[in-house]
Amino acid sequence: MKLKWEDKGFKSPLARAKGLGAGHDGTGHWMKQRVTSVASLPLVLWLVWSLVHLGAADYAEFTSWLARPVNAILMILFVIAVFTHAILGAQVVIEDYVHSEGFKFAKLTAMKLFYYAAAVTCIFSVLKVAFAG
Repeated sequence: MKLKWEDKGFKSPLARAKGLGAGHDGTGHWMKQRVTSVASLPLVLWLVWSLVHLGAADYAEFTSWLARPVNAILMILFVIAVFTHAILGAQVVIEDYVHSEGFKFAKLTAMKLFYYAAAVTCIFSVLKVAFAG
């Protein structure tokens, strides 16, 4: 089985290269990765600082901490930033190392569904604590 980028007779190098990468979309993806990493940095610092100051808090103390609007909002922003960054990073790895187009599509779809489901679960949990607490 020959792959897209292999020589297939009379095709020009440009014809072989078409469909191998999105030259028009690469900078957008790159920029989103950088923005999510920069957004995650202060949120991670806030989370670490908060958890250190919570110390050996029990369940009731932690849920009352998370029920505060500022903490709940920052936690949701943390979840969104981290999961978006994870999706972008995993997408790059899959696109670079999976060469079968069908398997690549299936892998990307399954990965995104998994990460979106995990992010929604985390956000639901934060909202449940915030509104119940």
